[in-house]
Amino acid sequence: MTNPNTQLDPEKQPALVRLDAYEEWRRREGVPLVGGVYIKDMKAVEVGPWPRKGDGVNGTLCYLDGDDEGDEHLVELPPGRSTAPLRHMYTEATYVVSGHGSTSVWRDKGPKQTFEWGPGSYFVLPTNAWHQFFNASLSRSARWFSVTDLPQLLRQWASEDFVFNNPYDFNDRYAGEPDYFTAEAKLYRGRVWETNFIPDIKKLPLYEWKSRGGGGTNAFMVMGAGMMESHVSRFESGHYKKGHRHGPGAHLYITEGEGYVLTQRGNEPRIRCDWKEGSLYLSGAGEGLWLHQHFNVGPTPATYLVLNQGLSRKYAANRWQASESTVLRTGEVSGKKGGYQVEYEDEEPDIHRIFEEELRKRGITCKMKNMVPWCTGEPGAETAKAHFPDEHGLYS
Repeated sequence: MTNPNTQLDPEKQPALVRLDAYEEWRRREGVPLVGGVYIKDMKAVEVGPWPRKGDGVNGTLCYLDGDDEGDEHLVELPPGRSTAPLRHMYTEATYVVSGHGSTSVWRDKGPKQTFEWGPGSYFVLPTNAWHQFFNASLSRSARWFSVTDLPQLLRQWASEDFVFNNPYDFNDRYAGEPDYFTAEAKLYRGRVWETNFIPDIKKLPLYEWKSRGGGGTNAFMVMGAGMMESHVSRFESGHYKKGHRHGPGAHLYITEGEGYVLTQRGNEPRIRCDWKEGSLYLSGAGEGLWLHQHFNVGPTPATYLVLNQGLSRKYAANRWQASESTVLRTGEVSGKKGGYQVEYEDEEPDIHRIFEEELRKRGITCKMKNMVPWCTGEPGAETAKAHFPDEHGLYS
């Protein structure tokens, strides 16, 4: 018989073992798992069977070193196939890497609607709505990836059934409106578009973003009925953006160009990730605030799409944010004025030297003489004109 006095001594009892509900789910999925600091080419990531997504559907679960509340779901759909109908409580922002197809969306009650997508399409599906993907090609696979907030939800509720088998309908976010995926985007002050579907992210109108430097243009997107925020930034050859600090949760996907990112936490050694079209990297590689900076060393402009979770200019995350400006955020305000941006004159001196060395290797001239006093190159695009692909606007 156990001694009752021993049972009452906490020092003689086993310690509780903490469970990670997301990691447990991730292992049970039986799908290939990818980690690391960044992914050099999302088009080349190996995939394997993903039973949850449907018979014959392949995919990979990505959870990088900087991921915490979010992860990445890469899906490859064979020619002429469709995914299984699914619904879930997490939000996912989806970017189509290759292929053409369509997606049907519906609630338990209400009409079904379908929209078409192709390379460069970007959209956010309504929370917990049924959806199904179809590959329109009979000869080529379609590939897309989504950034989701599934890890946060599984850790919060510790219930897979709650996340994947929940009957609740968010009718206030989506009630089957026939124009949910086709309504004209609304433009707000601060270069902010509100929309749910962008047919081709490369045709999104961009506007001058002088405060971040680098001859850059930019536009923000509030999507998924206002539940999340993304943005697109473009900057010229021979230029780089100002460094800025925030957590590791921003996911950057390169849609155009060649370059690298430097990211650093505190006084730790810098981490460098060389990127190209198809690369995916995060703003940091672990917990805490990370200083990161983007450099274009290619002959063409560089463009990246930032897929964010947990951010919205429409809904406040806490009582303090509720009173903050939705036009200018601390990430683009100098650290000398209380923000998190590092001005060119305040950055480490070797930042620019390394950049010029990389340009020389490629026979490209640095064009930041009018921004960085110690630049040995030429004056460049201190400001940038708004970038419109054609005269028809967002949905051309």
